[in-house]
Amino acid sequence: MSRDPLQTPLALTLILLALFAWWQADFFGHELLAEIAIFAIFAMGLDLIFGYTGMVSLGHAAFLAVGAYVTAVMNVFLGWSALPAMGIAVLVSVMVAILVGFLVVRLTGIFFIMVTLAVGQMFHAYFFKSRLFGGDDGMSGIIRPDLGFIGLDANDPMVFSAMMLIGALGVYFLLRTIVRSPFGHMLMAIHHNENRVRALGCPVHRYKLAAYVVAGAIGGLAGSLTAQHTGFISPDLAFWTVSGEVLIIVIVGGMGSLSGAVLGSALVILMRHQLSDETTWQLLGLPGTMSSYWQFVMGIFFVLVVLFASDGLYGRLTRLLQMARAYLGKSPSEVHP
Repeated sequence: MSRDPLQTPLALTLILLALFAWWQADFFGHELLAEIAIFAIFAMGLDLIFGYTGMVSLGHAAFLAVGAYVTAVMNVFLGWSALPAMGIAVLVSVMVAILVGFLVVRLTGIFFIMVTLAVGQMFHAYFFKSRLFGGDDGMSGIIRPDLGFIGLDANDPMVFSAMMLIGALGVYFLLRTIVRSPFGHMLMAIHHNENRVRALGCPVHRYKLAAYVVAGAIGGLAGSLTAQHTGFISPDLAFWTVSGEVLIIVIVGGMGSLSGAVLGSALVILMRHQLSDETTWQLLGLPGTMSSYWQFVMGIFFVLVVLFASDGLYGRLTRLLQMARAYLGKSPSEVHP
């Protein structure tokens, strides 16, 4: 979680790769890029409380669902356009995060995990049973922003994916500013030794609540963008498996690294799409029925990452580059065979 001179070049590399993928992508590729960008936003928000502050939430998908449903209600029922609806969605997510945060930030360890899991499942049950929100059928007919005033059509996958990539970049720089500020340093101190920070007289719970609210707002933003992207939402957005998936994304990419959250999002979503496609297995000379076992294959991959790259793929990549730089910087007499 410390600032490393290699982090900026690696982040720029990810940006350049995203631009290249956007330029070369077809219709499906742009839809996939938009999904990756939205999940990257969601994962970066979770990383603020998980990777930087040490709060392991298994109910973070509740904010994704709140943002999506508020956007759908404002858009479908009240006729609001996408951008104002998104603003209201973020505001409501902030209010929900404040209410939930007052309850959970005083908890630690397994108690925090279980209560956040319970809260997330409560939201799932409410949306599932509520007739107002379509019950288990969800809601549809959600429209994308009207960009006619600048001559663009958000329904064009190329335009929409570009918007999502720009949005992810904006969230990245916002959170990078936060984690590099004194506030961010305090969050990292709380993560390393909460009792010591409390003994110094710092209001630990206020800092944790503030981080939780910021993460909730970003989760609501991701939910609003998800609703606009798919045009349809369902209670499954709040289910614990979504919280688990984004938690895995942060772990795989590298906890306490915003670029790691982006890398993890791209890798996990690409693997999910490719491994569940029969064509992928057939190209490898294996039967297409292997696609039914894609979750098993991903599970093995996640276990290997935890065992051999405990700091995540981004952290491992950073360390390899540091080793290479140190090796190349040595004089011939210092290099051992």
